[in-house]
Amino acid sequence: MWPRPQHPPSPRPRPRHSVAFGGTHERRSPKMVGGASPPPVTISRVLDAWNEMIENENHSLRDRVGDLEKKVHEQNDEIMCLRSTLADVLRRLTSVEASNRLGVSGGRATPTKDGGAVRLRHHHNSGDGVGARDPSKRVTSYVPGRPVSSTAHIRVTPDASYRAREAQYNVEEGVVKLYLRGRPLNLYVPTPLREDYNPAGTSAPPPAKLKLEWVYGYRGRDCRNNVYQLPTGEIVYFVAAVVVLYNVEDQMQRHYLGHTDDIKCLAVHPNKLIIATGQTAGHDRRDARSWRLNPPTDPLSPEAEEWPHIRIWDSVSLNTLHVLGISDIERSVACLAFSKADGGGLLVAVDEAPDHNMSVWDWSRGDRGYKLLETKCSADQVLAVEFSPVDRNTIITCGKNHISFWSYESGMLAKRTGIFENRERPKYVTSISFTDSGNVISGDSNGNLLIWQRGGNTVYKMVRGAHEGPVFSILVQKDGAIITGGKDSNIVEWDRDLERTGNVIQVPEQFGAPRVVTSGRGSQLVVGTTRNCVLEGTFTFDIRPVMQGHTEELWGLTPHPSHHQFLTAGYDRTCYLWDTMAHTIVWSKDIGEPAQSAAFSSNGDIVIIGTTSGRWLVMDAETREVYSQHQDGNEPIQVLKFSPNAQYLAVGSRDNNIYVYQVSEDGRKYSRVGRCQGHSSFVTHLDWSTDSQFLQSNSGDYELLFWNAGLCRQIVQTSQMRDVEWATSSCTLTFNTLGIWPEGADGTDVNACTRANNTPVLATGDDFGKVKVFSNPACHQKARCLEYGGHSSHVTAIGFLHDDSRLISTGGRDTAVMQWVVNTTPASSSSSQH
Repeated sequence: MWPRPQHPPSPRPRPRHSVAFGGTHERRSPKMVGGASPPPVTISRVLDAWNEMIENENHSLRDRVGDLEKKVHEQNDEIMCLRSTLADVLRRLTSVEASNRLGVSGGRATPTKDGGAVRLRHHHNSGDGVGARDPSKRVTSYVPGRPVSSTAHIRVTPDASYRAREAQYNVEEGVVKLYLRGRPLNLYVPTPLREDYNPAGTSAPPPAKLKLEWVYGYRGRDCRNNVYQLPTGEIVYFVAAVVVLYNVEDQMQRHYLGHTDDIKCLAVHPNKLIIATGQTAGHDRRDARSWRLNPPTDPLSPEAEEWPHIRIWDSVSLNTLHVLGISDIERSVACLAFSKADGGGLLVAVDEAPDHNMSVWDWSRGDRGYKLLETKCSADQVLAVEFSPVDRNTIITCGKNHISFWSYESGMLAKRTGIFENRERPKYVTSISFTDSGNVISGDSNGNLLIWQRGGNTVYKMVRGAHEGPVFSILVQKDGAIITGGKDSNIVEWDRDLERTGNVIQVPEQFGAPRVVTSGRGSQLVVGTTRNCVLEGTFTFDIRPVMQGHTEELWGLTPHPSHHQFLTAGYDRTCYLWDTMAHTIVWSKDIGEPAQSAAFSSNGDIVIIGTTSGRWLVMDAETREVYSQHQDGNEPIQVLKFSPNAQYLAVGSRDNNIYVYQVSEDGRKYSRVGRCQGHSSFVTHLDWSTDSQFLQSNSGDYELLFWNAGLCRQIVQTSQMRDVEWATSSCTLTFNTLGIWPEGADGTDVNACTRANNTPVLATGDDFGKVKVFSNPACHQKARCLEYGGHSSHVTAIGFLHDDSRLISTGGRDTAVMQWVVNTTPASSSSSQH
């Protein structure tokens, strides 16, 4: 018989025209012309025919597989569409339910469709019926599969040793002696309360709750790859400790509030529904060098939440699914990425520790995930990490002085460093992406684009001068087109061969350079910029801002006295007037130097801006025309306050003085009355009396002083001021604010205090990123409060709108402005003001 060809067994066609005789097979061939016989059939010809047939079968099989893959991709798109539609329906249902549960005060206000709720902590004493709870513990805010609840954090204030020393009350003199850092401060009790007052007595629960309605701002100045368009139409990004899901078309925001401090990175799962976000260490853990030696015993405890970690959550329900990396991550999570080729089963994270450790997680295994491996990534800064979309176990990292190609096999990571050969080696490889064929595209600080062939670590192609300066972002679209954004403020479109198409967007200078460019709906692009803006636009239509924010530390805040508006001013030299109903900027102005404080006049026509150099500007609140400029010392103007009768302006300076001015010509002219001297430290807060005759002020040295405003003289007999009624409650060290100070406070922990205009509500902002709500007055040491998180920096200023429908808070270094809906009880809304 013929020798069997050495190929994989498969059905073989029986040779035609074959007969058997003599135990062998012979091919019967027709006679050739002239009677000659054809040449004999050889083994090599049979093998050639067999190979040709196998090759044809392989071609056919590849075609069929290609068709199947195409159908699978089409079905995946259909499934994604169905998922997004379902997610949008669920989001809207949740929003409607939330709106029905929570009544929103404020007339024209439209409730935000928010599936998440603010983090809440509740301070109370043992006399409120919850005394059986362990006072040293808080209920955790994280339970796998549950949303971040508005009642998730409950804290019980310890009964004993509320401060280092308890306040002492002298009944005969009617004075409470409060100790801050060992220094006594005398607070005189109002006459009606002297007889029955007890500093350790119980206080009424807060008559109002807050709900986060809107967040102004975005973190693009130092973070990248943190803006994405979800299938639901929402843009997801972060600022401070809040992840914002913003539906621009419907003008709605939802907020994920599971984090306790600065969020540094964000990754979206291939299914477009699951999101991973990583944070830095909390306030209590930033300076803890022995973090590895003292890990939290309970990874789900509130203490553990202060450690740097990764949270994986559902973008529809805002449920936290998994918490990864507690006690594994040293400083903060620099960058994250889900795997793509395997459907998103793995998550890679890079720590900002000195060795920039990289860890790979099977994130869905258990509540805490499962760390598959960890390795040192680079001694230099790592800016981005990505899984290959076609090679299951390939990871790319890039950053300062490097681009690295990692292969993950058998629990090990093998590293190959990118070789630039004779090309100029950049100081930073600033961005990476992948083509549909699996090649890597990198952008660098020299403005060049490089293509690295799939599976290799050498440069295949280079485009010099793609941008003038660093290439911040590379987006590869579904049709193969490539879009890059650079520090030169240009967004450039390229074809799949990296040839310019001629389409360029020049981002206006006031918005900053494009830090990240991602696909929006249809042909739209969504852009996050270095000046903390989120933009939308196309190569055909102009780009427009959908979110703007401050870029440097923020201290100045003043609500409008009669409109649903407020003004902010920061160290970025910019003032913004915001509309709380439209959630937009009415106007902005560059004042030329960092701003420290701000105040509206009583009628809202004039706004005063105080700067860090001692200069303050008088400006028209509508036209932004500057009427005059004044100089008081060379230190920052800490606080500005108009008197209730609109005839005086008090200017508190960091030079320890308060300058009093007489106001005339409808707020356009200011004449100095005098200077109040007596503080031993810088002025922090001040209030006018309701009759515009007196001032009370605090300083950085924990002083509470009183002044005759018309004479600019200190009132030494402070007991005479016990019954004075104050128009505002900005001072943090007064009898009415005795209860706002937490255990162990040093007098500087509470930065801002304000009182509602028509309801007995007092709110504070502190150094730990918390906004707290108390009953007013909070004159008992163990005053109960509701505590809300969201800011990741010190809360520098807070203020109620004129109708108390909303509270505005500003973060310092997090540059975030947050708008809270105030939900008051019917009883409290009719209560008299204290």
